[in-house]
Amino acid sequence: MATIYLIRHGQASFGEENYDQLSPRGWEQSHVLGRWLAGKVTPSAVFGGNMKRHRETVEALASGYGDALPDMQVVEGFNEFDHLQVVERLRPEWQDRERMTRDLAAFPKPARAFQQVFEEAMARWVGGEHDGEYAETWGDFRERVITALEQLIEYADGGDTLVSTSGGPIAVIAQHLLQLSDRKALDINSVIANTSVTRILHSGPRRSLAVFNNYSHLEAEDASLVTFR
Repeated sequence: MATIYLIRHGQASFGEENYDQLSPRGWEQSHVLGRWLAGKVTPSAVFGGNMKRHRETVEALASGYGDALPDMQVVEGFNEFDHLQVVERLRPEWQDRERMTRDLAAFPKPARAFQQVFEEAMARWVGGEHDGEYAETWGDFRERVITALEQLIEYADGGDTLVSTSGGPIAVIAQHLLQLSDRKALDINSVIANTSVTRILHSGPRRSLAVFNNYSHLEAEDASLVTFR
């Protein structure tokens, strides 16, 4: 059976004007993952979404891996959903980034405050009662991710592959393979660590989830490298 290694990108730049880039810790996490994969995995192909944090994760991973990796091929189906739009539909005033920053700064732990709002916004999006307000519905997001997975399997033609993607697509693929509810998909999305590895086995029509959210490479290096946002 061939293996797909779904890799959540390294820590992005939360709170910065441009979220879609790795933080210094995200670069380090990805480099550590590359060292961990070296000698264990020899991918025939590398794929990723077209987000900057996906590309940078592969760049840092390659520097740790050592031997040349195949060039990353873009599959837009592995892009994350528009999390800013999801939040703004619940909190329209946060389209003003300065307003959002001020509101969050009023809390002792701004990141935790954002997480609470994010979870509420996600539940609203997934619920389906407000689909007309979103450029991409939850159902559309799920469909494009699973379509991308099947296209990758067909293209890979039995070879092992690496995929640099985000927490949302990984959660949707796990949901699909395990036949989980939308509520469970939201739950597992919240615990996917940066640069964690999820392994999918496939052969013919068979697809199996073998490993979910493994970040032992970070724990072995330095437990402080483990992040979830």
